[in-house]
Amino acid sequence: MIIDFHTHIFPDSLATKAMHVLTSEIDNLYPPVSDGTLSGLLEKMDQWRIDVSVIQPVVTKESQVKSANEWVASIVSDRIVGFGGIFPHTDNYKHAIDLVGSLGLKGLKFHPEYQDFVLDDDRMLRIYDYALGKGLILLFHAGYDPAFPAPFKSSPQRFANVMRAMRGGKIVAAHLGGHEQWDDVAEYLAGTEIFLDTSMGFEFFSTEQFLKIAEKHGAEKILFASDAPWSNAHSEIEHINALPLSESDKAAILGGNAQKLLAL
Repeated sequence: MIIDFHTHIFPDSLATKAMHVLTSEIDNLYPPVSDGTLSGLLEKMDQWRIDVSVIQPVVTKESQVKSANEWVASIVSDRIVGFGGIFPHTDNYKHAIDLVGSLGLKGLKFHPEYQDFVLDDDRMLRIYDYALGKGLILLFHAGYDPAFPAPFKSSPQRFANVMRAMRGGKIVAAHLGGHEQWDDVAEYLAGTEIFLDTSMGFEFFSTEQFLKIAEKHGAEKILFASDAPWSNAHSEIEHINALPLSESDKAAILGGNAQKLLAL
């Protein structure tokens, strides 16, 4: 089974506008591989033999919480797993997290840049703690984002702080723990209990960098992901299959680890 742990889509009525805005913000740095719709994602999944994709919404306004989560819940199927989203700048976070849980969504997606929060701020730690206590998985954008200036609001050191504060928990740092911060990932995160996804991966980090992190961290805590529609999942799969790893490790990264984490 191949599971893409990190994908983005939009309702058909919003997809064209959303894709235009997002590509414009980054000067078309990452040309999308699909149109940002559910049907576009499923078409690529069929083409590239991906069994399951996990939808990761980014909620940037409190008014979006109900509609965004209900929409994700409405498209869940045997091929689509849904995460939810909350607006972190509110004292009403428990209600929003309870909504995500009641809809049967598997986790929460956070983006420190788009949602404008520092990863290990004490106000965020209380949100993570409540969500983890409800059995949700937490997935975070990590590191560089071309739409925002440095310094970035997440880092491997900050993820290490979160892991210590949460005493573990099912937490995933995207982009192999920190886009363009991989030396620090190897130093501060590799070997901890955090999961790392491979989204926007082998186009940017070297095979040697990946193998260094994987050897120290353990293949059982690495999840294949593409960040679709911003990266070519087929190319990422080919890179993983070409790695000098055991077939069992490759199978675990491509889907086995996610299958266990998601309890599929």
